[in-house]
Amino acid sequence: MSIRVILAEDDFLMREGIRRVLEAAPDLTVVAECGDGDDVLAAVDADPPDVVVTDVRMPPSGVDEGIRIANRLRRTHPAVGVLVLSQFAEPEYALALLEHGSQRRAYLLKERVRDRRRIADVVREVAAGGSAFDSKVVDVLVAARGNGMSPLSAISPREREVLAEVAQGKSNTAIAEALVLTKSAVEKHINSIFAKLGLAGAQDVSQRVKAALMFLDDSG
Repeated sequence: MSIRVILAEDDFLMREGIRRVLEAAPDLTVVAECGDGDDVLAAVDADPPDVVVTDVRMPPSGVDEGIRIANRLRRTHPAVGVLVLSQFAEPEYALALLEHGSQRRAYLLKERVRDRRRIADVVREVAAGGSAFDSKVVDVLVAARGNGMSPLSAISPREREVLAEVAQGKSNTAIAEALVLTKSAVEKHINSIFAKLGLAGAQDVSQRVKAALMFLDDSG
């Protein structure tokens, strides 16, 4: 089945380029194109897609329309995935996007558009309920955290393998395939990791993002 996409980008040339990249994949179909945040919400209300691919900054405010759209759709259309594209590594936007959970959310730099396979894979991942987080933004977040110690010594070798996959932005399904585990086993490992890292009750920022930051900081 084709994955239906609404594309939101106020720059015509950029929008045309992204549309061509998306439609180069045989299973992705752009069903609507929008140039501002209000049009995106109206298009989703009229005919909900599987995924919205949106610029982070668009009219009317030109500040954080992509984040506002994602947060609004989390309430009104929870089954719709959102991939936010940004020109620069702005971790505050990425964290705001994931503040209410990482399911069906992704944040990538626009330079990834040149990698057709990467963009298509992320759209598919988001449509399936997963998430993706640009590695360059993670690098900025890790640098900002300084050299604080994390309690990773408490996790088992297998849990560390799972956490390494989480740090790459993979969904539970993708992790299960990569490590030859059942999805249920992956979920148990992740819940254990969250508990050991003190993230079981985390609500302010995505648990997966916090755990990934701890791992990357400890590994680097």
